[in-house]
Amino acid sequence: MKELHIFYAPEIESTNELSPEDSAHAVRVLRMHEGDEITLTDGKGHFLEGRITIASQKHCRVEITDRRKVEASWRGKINIAVAPTKSMDRIEWFAEKATEIGVDRITFLNCKNSERRIIKTERIEKIVVAAMKQSHKAWLPEIEGMTDFKTFIAQEFHGDKYIAHCYAESDIEPQNNLDDEKLSDKEAGLLWNECSEDGNTLVLIGPEGDFSIDEVREALAAGFKPISLGDSRLRTETAALAAVHIMNIKKN
Repeated sequence: MKELHIFYAPEIESTNELSPEDSAHAVRVLRMHEGDEITLTDGKGHFLEGRITIASQKHCRVEITDRRKVEASWRGKINIAVAPTKSMDRIEWFAEKATEIGVDRITFLNCKNSERRIIKTERIEKIVVAAMKQSHKAWLPEIEGMTDFKTFIAQEFHGDKYIAHCYAESDIEPQNNLDDEKLSDKEAGLLWNECSEDGNTLVLIGPEGDFSIDEVREALAAGFKPISLGDSRLRTETAALAAVHIMNIKKN
């Protein structure tokens, strides 16, 4: 069976033209010509079929012949917020694989124990575009750049909120400046058991040194529930990918 090449063209319905990079790829690499059929996605849930009318390496024009809406294969929204690792290769690998599995939003957290304080999202955005096309998806994940932990947990979120951490329950004691009642339910259940099948879900994954105890307390006070990903102690990017996979399977 002939391999299906999907092109990402978020403005294709208004411009009818591929980007210079995709134009060059279509004409020079794939050797596409005028009259050839082409498949595109806008990354917003649509697949589009078209026909090439001008085959130029700089300006490849397309006539749209069909448009169809595609729902995500999972119910609700899958959100992951993770402290980026010192090695960008590892966090880029995570973003790629999470996109292949299926995720709606990836946020990078600046935590007390973070190994990396600055992250450039341009390359990650290109990686998730390539992963979306390769995995034949019509939804492009939203990439949210470095966000302060306290700022993030204070944001409104409509759905279930969880934090994965490695502290023993006895380590997390209520503080005088926090609401004891909100911290009363500290026992961590397995994400698989806790995750809803059709609602929006957000999971926080900390850096290699884990969240600080104060950050865990602050998250619990903000309405996050502790969850476990199992007995194995996982590296940051592995834990984040495991969380995405669990959420995706549960919501399929």
